[in-house]
Amino acid sequence: MDGRAMSDRDLEAVKAYLDATMAPDPVRAARHVAPGFTVRFTGGRVFRTPEGPTSFNAARYRWVKKRIERYDVVPGEGGETIVYSLGTLHGEWPDGTPFEGNRYVDRFVVRDGLILETDVWNDSAEWILDPACQQERMAAA
Repeated sequence: MDGRAMSDRDLEAVKAYLDATMAPDPVRAARHVAPGFTVRFTGGRVFRTPEGPTSFNAARYRWVKKRIERYDVVPGEGGETIVYSLGTLHGEWPDGTPFEGNRYVDRFVVRDGLILETDVWNDSAEWILDPACQQERMAAA
């Protein structure tokens, strides 16, 4: 399989994983991860299965979804593909207050159509610490 076909397959794995995690359906998401999978989540939290971020998000948000703006796909080492998903989060905080425009970047390392590792960054911590940041971002959107 050539590099283009491999990166296309790896991108499709990321898209399927993100679709499952936003459902949220961590069991379906787990179909797209390799043995030894690692998620490094905001704040340096490490999870070994898709259930970890799902549980964390259930405590942080009443609900949350992604508005994916784009994917950037670059070759990695040893047959790996690096996929970045960039966009914004929208949803509700636990008290029911809505939010949108919360920037995120997810970085995936993928090989042979399975996700090896993921890094997750977003604005949520800043917005929780200083709600004025959220208000400024929502007013600018």
